Amino acid sequence: MSPILLSTLNAKYIHASFGLRYLMANMGDLATLTRIVECDINQRPLEIVEKLLAQSPVLIGLGVYVWNARQTLEVVRLLKRIAPGIPIILGGPEVSHEPEEQEICALADVVISGEADLKFAEVCRLLLSGKLPPQKIVPAELPDLAQIQLPYALYDADDLAHRVLYVEASRGCPFSCEFCLSSIDLPVRQFPLDPFLAEMDALLRRGARQFKFVDRTFNLHLATSLAILDFFWQRFEPGLFLHFEIVPDRLPQALREAIAKFPPGALQLEAGVQTFNPEAAERISRRQNYERLEENLLFLRDQTEAHLHADLIAGLPGESLESFAGGFDRLLALRPQEIQVGILKRLRGTPIARHTATWGMVYAADAPYELLCNSLIDFPSMQQVRRFAKYWDHLANSGNYLATAAELWSGGRSPFRCFLAFTEWAYAILRRTDSISLATWAELLFRYLTEIEGVAPEQVKEVLLSDFARTGRREIPQFLRDKTEPAQTATAKPGAPLLPKRQQRHLAEG
Repeated sequence: MSPILLSTLNAKYIHASFGLRYLMANMGDLATLTRIVECDINQRPLEIVEKLLAQSPVLIGLGVYVWNARQTLEVVRLLKRIAPGIPIILGGPEVSHEPEEQEICALADVVISGEADLKFAEVCRLLLSGKLPPQKIVPAELPDLAQIQLPYALYDADDLAHRVLYVEASRGCPFSCEFCLSSIDLPVRQFPLDPFLAEMDALLRRGARQFKFVDRTFNLHLATSLAILDFFWQRFEPGLFLHFEIVPDRLPQALREAIAKFPPGALQLEAGVQTFNPEAAERISRRQNYERLEENLLFLRDQTEAHLHADLIAGLPGESLESFAGGFDRLLALRPQEIQVGILKRLRGTPIARHTATWGMVYAADAPYELLCNSLIDFPSMQQVRRFAKYWDHLANSGNYLATAAELWSGGRSPFRCFLAFTEWAYAILRRTDSISLATWAELLFRYLTEIEGVAPEQVKEVLLSDFARTGRREIPQFLRDKTEPAQTATAKPGAPLLPKRQQRHLAEG
């Protein structure tokens, strides 16, 4: 019999689709007829369609997300032109809200809104019997997590060796931040812990070493958090890497002690700070204790080896650029290894839309629906922040130029303002924000610090060389080579675990 195809367009090849594997694991008697065909957004829609139709499918299920919405629309358009008789089922966050406004939903045969783990197989059975659901939009009831078959056995050897493995111990979020889809994903539900840990043990035995937990608030339930950390600690081996999203103002002593056990490079903690402006936070229904947040982040930096990734959002209703700049500087003073500067998005279905008129919020019409301007931050300024975020990622978050970037705001000046000035100077030369080599960055930093900031050339060369030495890079630009000695090229310590690149580059920074 022709197969049922489960497909989606991942952001990158290394991102194994968690959602498809959940659907596959819960197909029941249809599992032997179902195949997963993963693609990514860098492939041409025509090539994706060719790949899907080569399987001679009886129906196709597509996962639609904010990062692949535009490309998936092109795929569905082509499928409906080339093979209009093949039913298409859509699911995922992007089509679970406001489906009546989306062309892709109009083209599809069925749209499942919500968590489709169990509902997808039910809809497939109906279509295979020659029937259609009473309505095109099929709401999926919140499934009982104890009844869901876990998908982890579907990660194959290639996934374990080359891709990010997504796992989750819970779903939902207790908070109501209006920019986030999790604000409408209530209540928080836990997967039964023992079966979950048994699956983690099976992955470890098969050689898995990198686990990305997608739980929105890993540290919400202390007993569960401690049990998971203890599970991995008891089985710890070099190369193990765990990523958790945490609530930054919730870090009780027992959790602190559990985190502090892990060696460098083993834990990455993503802390959603988002804003230091209390009025903006209250306006978007975000509850946060800033004093406790700062205390916790300093503890993580000073007394643990966890890699700390913190998030800020630019463009929140009622927060000016001056306020955001102050928040960035305040967060940088807490010394997280990475600060991700995000632009506010109006994701479909999120309550952030209620502020549109009051604060003049103008968003892009297409995914990912980023803010273009508002009544406090005009379009040119928002463009500057976008470039700032890109360049900060290239130079600081990447770990490539930690010491040299810090020279840009020496003397107690505002890091945000100083880096923004460099951003605009560099952009005037480059006219792009991607595909910039490390050598080009080195030359731009050298020129800016010596020509604009008036720093002595020898001093800038020394700090640039320290960055090259720390990261172990050998492709040193020509203008620095007269200062280079073989001993300055860093090498990995004997027995050092193989870690994600960014974490490895930040380790020597301490």
